[in-house]
Amino acid sequence: MTVGIVGLGLMGGSLGLALKAVPQISRVVGHDHNAAHCDEALKLGLVDAIVDWETLQRSDVIFLAIPVEGIIKALQQLTDIAPTCTVIDLGSTKAKIVDNIPPAIRKNVVAAHPMTGTEKFGPSAALANLYKDKIVVLCDLEQSGELQRETAKSLFEAIGMKIVTMDAHEHDRHAAYISHLPHAISYALANAVMAQEDAKNILILAAGGFRDMSRLAKSSPIMWEEIFKQNRDHLLEAMDHFEEELRVCRALIMGEKWEELRNWMEEAQKLHKIL
Repeated sequence: MTVGIVGLGLMGGSLGLALKAVPQISRVVGHDHNAAHCDEALKLGLVDAIVDWETLQRSDVIFLAIPVEGIIKALQQLTDIAPTCTVIDLGSTKAKIVDNIPPAIRKNVVAAHPMTGTEKFGPSAALANLYKDKIVVLCDLEQSGELQRETAKSLFEAIGMKIVTMDAHEHDRHAAYISHLPHAISYALANAVMAQEDAKNILILAAGGFRDMSRLAKSSPIMWEEIFKQNRDHLLEAMDHFEEELRVCRALIMGEKWEELRNWMEEAQKLHKIL
């Protein structure tokens, strides 16, 4: 089996490393519009070869590890794939992608979102175990072909992932709370501190809590701008609910209602009984 990967950054590069260890895969090839990424991916051994778009379309499986708008454009250009080809997109939002898959290749496509990543990006950020023991959400599977469903499941399981299925629109709403809102909060926290503190004080006083909460602000603004754009409505809803909880906290502190504040924080701790 030959696997092609479009996009050789953190997600695509890590996928290449993981798939090269899967016995049934004979060759992993890559394609990226960034020539420097191509050179780096080859040097790091993330893929076996860099190929052009025509050659890529002859792969048995094609992973699209690029931003959502790029995925939608790529799907329009996958005109010469075989009926047996499996195309798997790794977009962070799913509804817009699913709604824009050309009908002619709908059976070929499996919409997936691996729930993993780091704040780093580019081929040098690739990790062989990035996907291991993580969850991958497969959306609207009933619209994909049987061969494509089974191929996607077997490959994700082969690299150690746990599979969850979900409706694409449902996925986007959940992702707004679990993934997209935390990134927005991290960027906001970093900007708030930068506006009030000089660099020296930040270096002296910033301990584990601040470092943990601001870590996500190191993520690629270009990538997250697009994610926020694609999931705008769900993210705004999540922000409304977060701001409501922050107002509750503020009111309790202003009113010096310390016991109620403690109860409010204890309620929040129930989250970690789930996690």
